[in-house]
Amino acid sequence: MALNIPGLVSLSVFFMLTLATGIWASWKSKKDQQNRNPTEMAIVGGRNINVFIGLFTATATWVGGAYINGTAEIVYLPSKGLLWVQAPVGFALSLVIGGYFFVNPMRSKNYVTVMDPLQETYGNMMGSLLFIPPLLGEVFWFAAILASLGSTMRVILDIGGSLAIIISACTVILYTLLGGLYSVAYTDVIQLVFITLSLASPWVCIPFALMNSATGSIYYTATHQSYQDPWIGKIEKQYLGRWLDDFFYLVLGSIPWQTYFQRVLSAASPGQARLISYLSGLGCFSMAIPSVLIGAVAASTDWNQTSYGLPTPFERGESAMILPLVLHYLCPAYISIAGLGAIAAATMSSADSALLSAGSMFAHNIYRKILRKKATEMEVLWAMRTSMVVFGAGAAGLAFYSSSIYDLWFLSGELVYALLFPQLCCALFVPSTNTYGSAAGFLVGLLLRLLAGEPALSIPPVICYPACSLVNRTYSQLFPFKIFTMLLTLGTIVAVSYLAAVLFKRNLLPRRWDVC
Repeated sequence: MALNIPGLVSLSVFFMLTLATGIWASWKSKKDQQNRNPTEMAIVGGRNINVFIGLFTATATWVGGAYINGTAEIVYLPSKGLLWVQAPVGFALSLVIGGYFFVNPMRSKNYVTVMDPLQETYGNMMGSLLFIPPLLGEVFWFAAILASLGSTMRVILDIGGSLAIIISACTVILYTLLGGLYSVAYTDVIQLVFITLSLASPWVCIPFALMNSATGSIYYTATHQSYQDPWIGKIEKQYLGRWLDDFFYLVLGSIPWQTYFQRVLSAASPGQARLISYLSGLGCFSMAIPSVLIGAVAASTDWNQTSYGLPTPFERGESAMILPLVLHYLCPAYISIAGLGAIAAATMSSADSALLSAGSMFAHNIYRKILRKKATEMEVLWAMRTSMVVFGAGAAGLAFYSSSIYDLWFLSGELVYALLFPQLCCALFVPSTNTYGSAAGFLVGLLLRLLAGEPALSIPPVICYPACSLVNRTYSQLFPFKIFTMLLTLGTIVAVSYLAAVLFKRNLLPRRWDVC
């Protein structure tokens, strides 16, 4: 396949438009910065983001390259299907639950990051420990979505994935450095519009893929065997526990992330913050529909009638690339270029959010509150910018190892769910908890999650829960151990906090031992 010159030119124009928007937004942020805290301007936009911009940036944050690629892949996989596509409903419910329960206590106290209530309740030492899982999650997330974009460009444009990764990373780092949340929010508007017009519009990608002569009826193949198993999928009884475990992980584990709270904390009022959260849940769900249809088209296609030929993408181990493959082989060239633009837009909208979140937490919660307590606002701002360059460069380097980076992202995300979500719940809703309970919960949650193993990283389980099975020399936990670990962590925080308070209050332990 030859280099796709028109596609390269179109993508270059999109990157330049995004960068120009980011630079304009940085100029706007400096104009609005008069008499405002410069650090808060960079992290939460001076709490001056309106509902329209907030809705777009919150939706674009979740609708990333991994989201639209992964949804299409799961629908296409013969062993999964539509019933295993949990992210659209899970993320939508997460945004609704976050808006109803978490937004008001966070926004009303004018917190800047998700780590603020944790440091306020449990102290800086525990805050520094709890900072590690979300930091790793943000960096691995940035790396994973850069790797996704590199793979897509390799399929459609026939250029090296490493070049795409470097260009994307440099563009994102540059405009995020210049304007902070303002640049991220306004570029998100451009990117979400581009995704909508490219993938979701009824006159662009979907009709061409549906009407291709190699594609059968998706209504028929949803429930009937054709070129592969029905794409509607099924949930076998023995996998129900895992399905529920993954679903609750998506719903609850998506809440304690700075990428989410950065959006709602930037709203002008708690009411606007809740509205942004609710509406972005609806937007997140609706943006998955094009990917579902593309996955259904792929499952309904006779690939032997296309220039791709046989074996099928599944048999070649290219299921993860099914969305760009459908765009490239089932749509005209100019349409596949539009689809590539949608994927690039989705990738950049999530990458900049991850980068800004990691830099914000480091500068505000680690540098200002632990390393340099007397730092000036400009010093904190430069610490944030420096950390973003370091984290961005590290993530771009990790993106070249895409075979394992997704697995590291999943594991770090599960650690955020097991460790950070119960800590945040207790800090906001159980004020009687203390540092002793937090430390005990952290230790219990960390041990239980790591001892459960991770088959994707070839880590065997030390704890084999009920229904643990050995398949192809790999252990698989079918028991819902993630929610079990999270609940046990939550119970440990509350129980140990109560026990410590009673022991000191009744002088069963000397007061001099109370170091927290």
